Amino acid sequence: MRARYGVPLGIAAAGAAGLLYSAGFEARSFRLRRVTVPVLPPGIRPLRVLQVSDIHMVSGQRKKQRWLRSLAGLRPDFVINTGDNLSDPEGVPEVMDALGPLMEFPGAYVFGSNDYYGPTLRNPARYLFEKTQGRHGLNGNAPAVDVAHNPWEELRDGFDAAGWLNLTNVRGSLKIDGFEIELTGLDDPHVKRDRYARVAGGPSDAADLSLGIVHAPYLRALDAFSADGYPLILAGHTHGGQLCIPFYGALVTNCDLDTDRVKGLSTYTEAESGRTSYLHVSAGCGTSRYTPVRFACPPEATLLTLTGRGPASA
Repeated sequence: MRARYGVPLGIAAAGAAGLLYSAGFEARSFRLRRVTVPVLPPGIRPLRVLQVSDIHMVSGQRKKQRWLRSLAGLRPDFVINTGDNLSDPEGVPEVMDALGPLMEFPGAYVFGSNDYYGPTLRNPARYLFEKTQGRHGLNGNAPAVDVAHNPWEELRDGFDAAGWLNLTNVRGSLKIDGFEIELTGLDDPHVKRDRYARVAGGPSDAADLSLGIVHAPYLRALDAFSADGYPLILAGHTHGGQLCIPFYGALVTNCDLDTDRVKGLSTYTEAESGRTSYLHVSAGCGTSRYTPVRFACPPEATLLTLTGRGPASA
């Protein structure tokens, strides 16, 4: 029996243990990432920006709600929400409750595809197959049909009522202690809702800092922001790869961004202009309701401390 069944049973047991860990522990092991980004003009005090992304709220996720509410204790200068708040059409009240304390701070948001459309059951192996085919989202794939629609209008109305800026293919600005923060946002490239032509032109000379905001970090969006001279771009969508290999990293990004930049802070250079921007991609704090697992990629939010540029880049 040992010769015939020992190894398969061992593999099955290891797989079951991994599934229990990734669903029962890691997917609920919320973390705060802290990074420092030198993008402010000299002489401006540091600004603290809290980025939340990919909440994918499902009704009943009390621990996630409590954790999100606790982030208000960080007292950020402003909050950026980079989309995919929902994974359940009934989850809007719980998103609003979880983010309620954060909405007392200045903020802005863009939406992701899961704010607009309900998730569907998919074989995770399809992400690897689509990567090899160069197909991501609606870029090369057939448009989705017969999909459920999420009540994104309720989210929009709630965020707007709290004073958060809607950056759906528009520009906006926040004034923080007399500093002018310009925010330029795109709707989600993953479902081809981005319209960069509406916001093109680059940062305003009157702004102390300009940020590019987008849910899915597709290269066309990053190229446009970087070529226009935005010093920092914030995005989400990738879930950090969600199911990663220890000591190796992510296998997919669910877009055309390379896996080296699947989460955290990196730099991005647009080839034609040679301009370089900082890029921060949040691994997010949720998962699709149909794949509620994470492995070697815990859920997160990020507190970015923006500081003055050094002499070489001032």
